[in-house]
Amino acid sequence: MKTDNLFYRIFKTLPVLALELAGVEVDNPAGYGFRAEEVKQTAFRLDGLLIPPDDDPAAPLIFLEAQAQPDHDFYGRFFSEIFLYLYRCNPRPRWRALVLYPRRAIERLDPCYASLLTLPEVRRVYLEDLASIAAPSLGLQLLRLLVVTRRDTAEQARRLVQRLRVADKPSPLPLAEALDLIETILVYRLPKLTRQEIQAMLGFTHADLKKSVFYQEVFAEGRQEGRQEGRQEGRQEGRQEGRQEGRQEGRQEGRQEGRQEGRQEGRQEGRQEECVAMILRQLQRRFGPLPAKLARRVRNLSLTTAETLAEELLDFRGVDDLAAWLDGQTDSPTP
Repeated sequence: MKTDNLFYRIFKTLPVLALELAGVEVDNPAGYGFRAEEVKQTAFRLDGLLIPPDDDPAAPLIFLEAQAQPDHDFYGRFFSEIFLYLYRCNPRPRWRALVLYPRRAIERLDPCYASLLTLPEVRRVYLEDLASIAAPSLGLQLLRLLVVTRRDTAEQARRLVQRLRVADKPSPLPLAEALDLIETILVYRLPKLTRQEIQAMLGFTHADLKKSVFYQEVFAEGRQEGRQEGRQEGRQEGRQEGRQEGRQEGRQEGRQEGRQEGRQEGRQEGRQEECVAMILRQLQRRFGPLPAKLARRVRNLSLTTAETLAEELLDFRGVDDLAAWLDGQTDSPTP
């Protein structure tokens, strides 16, 4: 539930609040850390567990549950989680169990666990009773915002922000973190208002907004998007440059290959011309001047066919044999 998440966010940000509600006094309350703990080999999960500092063995574990909805099975599950954790994890000997209800009407008592509720380690807190506390701490004032009427939520939040700005005593939370928690609570309690409207209602300055978690998250997202866009643009520019370089290299390679092919073709043409000239000289010596049409057909022969003719002409008896041989070649059609 959203309300449960808000409770746990408050206690994660301000773990000393749990000590205050549980009536626990320790030498180093700031050393406590909040976390969710899963008991292995079971389906149980401890939604809130405050771990005391290692250098204070007398400080107790604190099991925390915020119950915003009626649940007849809650206490059976809650105590099972606690005792199974104590059995399996073998922690320090002292522990406390703290249950938070917005109102008494939400609680569902099971006679099976009634005696456990009388243990000194177990404390139930009803947030509707916080209004009677004369000088509540910052943490208690934050919890109050979760249970007052929606109409009173905005006014109490505004007064709390004003008190935090002029407070002469050090706060357990930096001002930016406290303002962010207040804003988050109002976003949940007043869903019809936009975040910008809530910030204006609370009188947040531009400096406050820049320090808020929401601003930092948006700024981080923008920076991430900027990196991604930069990478994308870099890839596109790289591809473009690559294409240009590829075209340039292609042109250079094409010129190089063209030169090589040109040289090769030039050599072949030169050899073909030399071969044809030799054939024409041989034919002229043997048969006299050739008819112009036959001489033209010989000049049009390929190098391979001309080399073959150079061998075959030794068996020719006259120009008629030459004409018949040329008629049988595909690259020397009859004109």
